[in-house]
Amino acid sequence: MSNSNTNSSEDSSHAQSIDESAPLWKYVTKVESSKKVGGNISFTCHYCQSMFQGSYSRVKHHLLKIKGGGIRPCNKVTQSNLSEMKRLVDDAELKIKNAQARRTVSLPTSSKSGSLRASASAFDLDFDMNEQVLEPKKRKGVSGPLEKAFQNNAREQLDSLIARMFYTSGLSFNLARNRYYVQAFSRACYLTVPGYRPPGYNALRTTLLQKERSHIEMKLEPIKNAWKLKGVSLCSDGWSDSQRRPLINMMATRDSGPMFLKAINCEGETKNASFIANLLDECIREIGPQNVVQVITDNASACKAARQIIEAKYSHIFWTPCVVHTLNLALKNICTPKASPNNDVWGQCIWISDVADECWAVKNYIMNHQMRLAIFNHHSKLKFLSIADTRFASIIVISYEDSLQH
Repeated sequence: MSNSNTNSSEDSSHAQSIDESAPLWKYVTKVESSKKVGGNISFTCHYCQSMFQGSYSRVKHHLLKIKGGGIRPCNKVTQSNLSEMKRLVDDAELKIKNAQARRTVSLPTSSKSGSLRASASAFDLDFDMNEQVLEPKKRKGVSGPLEKAFQNNAREQLDSLIARMFYTSGLSFNLARNRYYVQAFSRACYLTVPGYRPPGYNALRTTLLQKERSHIEMKLEPIKNAWKLKGVSLCSDGWSDSQRRPLINMMATRDSGPMFLKAINCEGETKNASFIANLLDECIREIGPQNVVQVITDNASACKAARQIIEAKYSHIFWTPCVVHTLNLALKNICTPKASPNNDVWGQCIWISDVADECWAVKNYIMNHQMRLAIFNHHSKLKFLSIADTRFASIIVISYEDSLQH
């Protein structure tokens, strides 16, 4: 009985410091060890007082008495303790699932189709395939059999779904000209919507695209209205797309989340202070100068000069350098110090550069030899991570910009 009280007091004292996604950590005590293997740590069970080594997976297998986890089940855990632990694990998994669940966006509806079941919620990205969603809502003045025969509402919603597939995946509109694309959707829809033809090249890049854009803009209106309450930060960054075109992106962000504004193709332009300041000024006027609190850019000299132009025109808006870019420049300076006379920093940081070069050589040796890489993958659970160029916006932006230019 005393042991149970002790465990309860320990549980309550550790509850605040435990990760909500791994609630069973509060039933064990982590033991600091000078020797660690990968991500494994040593821990002592509060119930059986036994010490083990492993990750949270082994803690879970031990306390929940799950076999096959490389650790023996705890024989001191009672049925009531087991029920409580399972409840905590189920709650944590549900929170993670809800947090990772994709936010669905309703499909645009035409004026002819009216309200289709709460803005076509049945046709969202996670709709139930077993649900009878192709039965259109009856409209006044149209007979039931005629409406059911043509299924105009279902056709419009299906067009919107196919169009969104193109837009969210960055697919080329030329795919709509592929005969197998037409044949595949026509055959798939034959039993439910006889005579249906999927949207073609022109419909995807004109009417359907405009309808989708208008619908998304309507969905973003609540976010824009919230800018008036707490203000917004205007973020700008430059990058290159897959065709090596120089782009400058504009995003508005606040505590509720970011919102993409536009991507400007700067091909053939000189990205000096006045050019960047004009782009920022244009976005500030679109948002509303009274709603903009600050402008965030990288630390390039042209951006610093553009800052003075913006602050001179809008005295209440201040410029903030990108923290990530600042840290990136600082780490780059530390890891690759430049040798110069009487440079104390170079003498203190040159060993970092030597270690980085040696690690790079070992990595290249393993990755460039198939047998060495096979041996590494067989004996190590760790993986080599390749450094990739970051992108400020997704491929979706490219498809939108390309389609609007045609």
